[in-house]
Amino acid sequence: MKLVKVHVTLKEGVLDPQGKAVQGSLNTLGYDFVEEVRVGKYLELTVKDDANIEQQIEDMCNKLLANPVIENYEYTVEEGVTQ
Repeated sequence: MKLVKVHVTLKEGVLDPQGKAVQGSLNTLGYDFVEEVRVGKYLELTVKDDANIEQQIEDMCNKLLANPVIENYEYTVEEGVTQ
């Protein structure tokens, strides 16, 4: 088994209303030093060993896990995960 960790973030220049809301709330709570917040998502997938795992992860990200038009993604694959 392997553990795949996927981070999805909005591309530069894409408006992030959720990030702006979080930033506003932090500022209201007195954290005035926070100038910008960008919100993304983090996913963990436990997968079976496969020779084509990298290509399959790319396909999953491009088809479902991320919107390649407005989001970037990066991932890591950890070896030897046991259940």
